[in-house]
Amino acid sequence: MTDPVNRPMTAPTSDIPMSTETDPRWTAVCATGDILPDTGVCALVDGVHVAIFHVAARQQFLAIDNVDPKSRASVLSRGLVGSLGDRVVVASPLYKNHFDLHSGECLEAPEHSVRAHRVRVHEDRVLVALA
Repeated sequence: MTDPVNRPMTAPTSDIPMSTETDPRWTAVCATGDILPDTGVCALVDGVHVAIFHVAARQQFLAIDNVDPKSRASVLSRGLVGSLGDRVVVASPLYKNHFDLHSGECLEAPEHSVRAHRVRVHEDRVLVALA
């Protein structure tokens, strides 16, 4: 979620299953309807800028770090969602590098890869667990 000037907002966590010793901590970031198909939003999860995307063709929600490693700007959630071959990707709005939304791999420059985070939906809420 972002406020009117696109700063990440801290996600609420009430009534959401939290961590156990074998399960990572899950943070609710928004309602499923808050992310339009084939777009992304930015949320601050435990101090990390995370980009969460709704991939309509696969009815999936996927998350990666939001900071573009090349520019160091928190912009990946604003990128274009698409596919290259069988990979679901987002194109950085600044340098147009493509990031695989499943793995975080930067296809043009693997040294600029980002982390991919776990995502699940619980009672119409999108939850993220940091990698």
